[in-house]
Amino acid sequence: MARNIRVEEDLIDQLFNSSEKRLARTLLLLARLARRAASKGALKVSQEMLAEMIGSTRPRVNFFMNKFRKLGFIKYNGEIHVNHSLLSVVLHE
Repeated sequence: MARNIRVEEDLIDQLFNSSEKRLARTLLLLARLARRAASKGALKVSQEMLAEMIGSTRPRVNFFMNKFRKLGFIKYNGEIHVNHSLLSVVLHE
């Protein structure tokens, strides 16, 4: 049941949200998983992998990652550290 709900959420996300919001949501979900795995919340995932996950291109992901870094939502230098304030990107309409 939980898996079906997640698939439905992902489909709705893909259909109705911009690639920027999809990236923010994905980063937040991955950061939550990383914290549970006791890796101090650091993510080691490539921009290519993120692009595949959100259905976008690597240059577009790079653009948004740089934007998020400049706004202080993430720290990025090989590992990605996600600030909870990134949630404002997902919630902002």
